[in-house]
Amino acid sequence: MLGLEKKDTRLFLIVIGLTMLAPFLLNPFPEGSEMAQFNAGYPDLMQRFVIFGIFAIGFNILFGLTGYLSFGHAAFLGVGSYAAMWMFKLFGMNVVPALLLSVVLSGLFAVLIGYISLRRSGIYFSILTLAFAMMSYALAYSVLATDMDGPDKQGLMQKGLTGGETGLQLSVQDPRILGAKAGADGNTPVPNFFGIEMRSATEMNVGDWVFTFSAGYYFSAFVMLIAFYISIRIFRSPFGMMLRAIKSNQQRLNYTGLNPKPYMLAAFVVSGMYAGLAGGLMVAMDPLAGPERMFWTASGEVVLMTILGGVGTLIGPVLGAGLIKYMENILSKINSEILHQWFAWMPDGLEDVVVTMIYPFIGKGWHLTLGLMFMAVVIFLPGGLVEGGQRIMGALRGRKAKDGKPDADADVKPAE
Repeated sequence: MLGLEKKDTRLFLIVIGLTMLAPFLLNPFPEGSEMAQFNAGYPDLMQRFVIFGIFAIGFNILFGLTGYLSFGHAAFLGVGSYAAMWMFKLFGMNVVPALLLSVVLSGLFAVLIGYISLRRSGIYFSILTLAFAMMSYALAYSVLATDMDGPDKQGLMQKGLTGGETGLQLSVQDPRILGAKAGADGNTPVPNFFGIEMRSATEMNVGDWVFTFSAGYYFSAFVMLIAFYISIRIFRSPFGMMLRAIKSNQQRLNYTGLNPKPYMLAAFVVSGMYAGLAGGLMVAMDPLAGPERMFWTASGEVVLMTILGGVGTLIGPVLGAGLIKYMENILSKINSEILHQWFAWMPDGLEDVVVTMIYPFIGKGWHLTLGLMFMAVVIFLPGGLVEGGQRIMGALRGRKAKDGKPDADADVKPAE
């Protein structure tokens, strides 16, 4: 199917099924129940799952295949966001041209950064990419946010190219030469896909359950599926094999007479284009671009996503992105009042002790839980969530085989 091997086809179909059925799968608890706060099937969070999944997939092409750890991928995320915003402001609200510009400009920026950074390897490469990202953040936060229309004007460039601390926002005064300057209600128009607004949604009520189907989510999911398919083809291609060879032993590869630099630069650029695509999608779902998307914490976040899910695996980065965004949006909302409701069946003194022990790990302290989880994965599951799933499946298969073969020694064959 689509030029994929049987195993990859099965994985791709599973990902398609999960993304299409996400509104049902992420809403397991009825509306109004005590457990409904753990539902994640609302449009904004589902969009974050797939958008950051794209970001992590692209990062995994670089880190997972070549072993080069970049701490500067947030720069490409920010470039993609600003590119999409300027496309919305200057030309129109169709998301397709905005995403194309995001990918192209991010790729060009990645060529520049990669050409310089890839002259070094190891920790020096990582520090170089971090430096470029922080310089990009400084440019977006202050240097490119200066008033370019003059102090007394209120023009398009009043807050420079990036909008500074408050970010770049849409306005009814924007030119938009290929689209309406304002919507039907007189406010700023909404990003759309050939007339289908990204914020439009339909609700379906089934008993006590409410399922929301968002145009923005399904558009983002479709883009993520394309990005995932391309990553599979890259992993299985001769180009992907060359990247694995670079990760395995770059010095030995040099001895064969092959120059690995063009391959590494290509991987870096493709990875940056994925990040730019994710940045453009973030703006398409919520028209706002700010410098915080270029900050080093955004780069560190995608590293955590990839390691938690499984470095070098196909589905791992998507799982890692989903886990972190779920914890950020769901676990962070749990407060002491909710904990007291959960443990109200306990004696008063014991209830207070339990709540006091758990509270530092939820709410604003959800990062502590994430840190402990990250430590556990690195120590016990170096392959991330994917390795955990493989171990579980292996144990289940072993148990089934044992149940079906009472005399295990009878089927033992000599090694060949």
